[in-house]
Amino acid sequence: MNKSAPAPPAPLAHLLEVAHGLEARLEEALGAAGLSGAKLGVLRALAEAEEPLALSEVAERVRCVRSNVTQLVDRLVEDGFVRRVGDAADRRIRRATLTTAGRKAYATGTRVVARVERVVAGGLTRADTAALRRALAQLGGGGEGP
Repeated sequence: MNKSAPAPPAPLAHLLEVAHGLEARLEEALGAAGLSGAKLGVLRALAEAEEPLALSEVAERVRCVRSNVTQLVDRLVEDGFVRRVGDAADRRIRRATLTTAGRKAYATGTRVVARVERVVAGGLTRADTAALRRALAQLGGGGEGP
């Protein structure tokens, strides 16, 4: 009977396993700050905008369907991080903008992400980090799709 060690997962499967694990760590850290990755994405879109955004614009910036963005914005309004404002040119359109608390939450969220990144990447050398960036760039943009 051959009792060899199980074969390692295929590279893509391994990458996805690692990504899910890292995402779980990040979500846990953000959750302790009252945020999630999705909420932080909306806060980032609004923080980077120079003016209040229509929800369709938020959806486009965070690459999410509008119905999900509407639910996220509803939760962020309940949290006091976002407020809805009218559109001077079209009264049918509602726009979203950050509140003062939302700007603070965004700053907190970005610090949490930076802290998790430092912990996760702490064991990597500069050469490791550079190699990882190159590999991810190739995986993300190289080659033909299936």
